[in-house]
Amino acid sequence: MFLLQKFLGTYEHSLDEKGRLTIPARFRELLAGGAFICQGFDRCLMVSTAAYFEEVYHRIDAQNIALPEARLVRRQILASAFQVETDKLGRILVPQSLRAFIDLKNEAYVVGQGDYFEIWTPELWNEQVTQIHDTEANTQRLKTLDLSGRKDG
Repeated sequence: MFLLQKFLGTYEHSLDEKGRLTIPARFRELLAGGAFICQGFDRCLMVSTAAYFEEVYHRIDAQNIALPEARLVRRQILASAFQVETDKLGRILVPQSLRAFIDLKNEAYVVGQGDYFEIWTPELWNEQVTQIHDTEANTQRLKTLDLSGRKDG
């Protein structure tokens, strides 16, 4: 049996009054070795394992800080990063600065992205879903991706 150890699926969860978000049970297993949360792209938050975040960190750190774009990427990701851990109820505390960044209130979508997952407000996630369901745009996006099946040999 093939078991992919990745963050997959979309889940709707609520935040409590302290800003704690329940993480899907399957995701909690993957975060057992530690986790980081930071600003994502497209006005969402990214949560990754400590190991994946370390890989990202090394890639960012390898960039030439003399380049303005490299400095902005460092600021976007590293300045917004917080180490988090799940509590015994399977929740993580989403720092206030990150909740403010995406205007996260009571409800959130937790969206698997393979090596990490994203946290979205319902309004912004619905905008993403509209784009995802745009058949014409999908044809353009997917035409260079070979989805013809397994290649043997």
